[in-house]
Amino acid sequence: MKQTEHKQEILDKRYMRMAQIWAENSYCQRRQVGALIVKDKMIISDGYNGTPSGFENVCEDEHGLTKPYVLHAEANAITKIARSSNSSEGATMYVTASPCIECAKLIIQAGIKRVVYAEKYRLEDGIELLKRADIEVVYLNPENI
Repeated sequence: MKQTEHKQEILDKRYMRMAQIWAENSYCQRRQVGALIVKDKMIISDGYNGTPSGFENVCEDEHGLTKPYVLHAEANAITKIARSSNSSEGATMYVTASPCIECAKLIIQAGIKRVVYAEKYRLEDGIELLKRADIEVVYLNPENI
């Protein structure tokens, strides 16, 4: 392994640990997911899954199912970028769970060029779409972070 690859792996693990801690902000019971957007070694946005601003902080209905209006961590991080003066063009997203297809579309449109994820989701269509868009996709085994 080249030294630059080793340095990148160390950074990837550090940012992923930070995303895991950020996920703890989520009020969701079923699954807590965190996301960071990093550009030029600076965190330019963050997000976790939850309800839209101004809504009650309850993600599941009385049957334990996720409410349809809950935002994913990736969507929250990307929409924060839209409300700031930052640009996610060429950035890396660190997310604690693999992106769904809807979030993959947002990642592509946001100009993010690299996605690092930890937990594999049963559906891989989001990951496949990112690869099809020539976005570098890196899986980090949660046990090695």
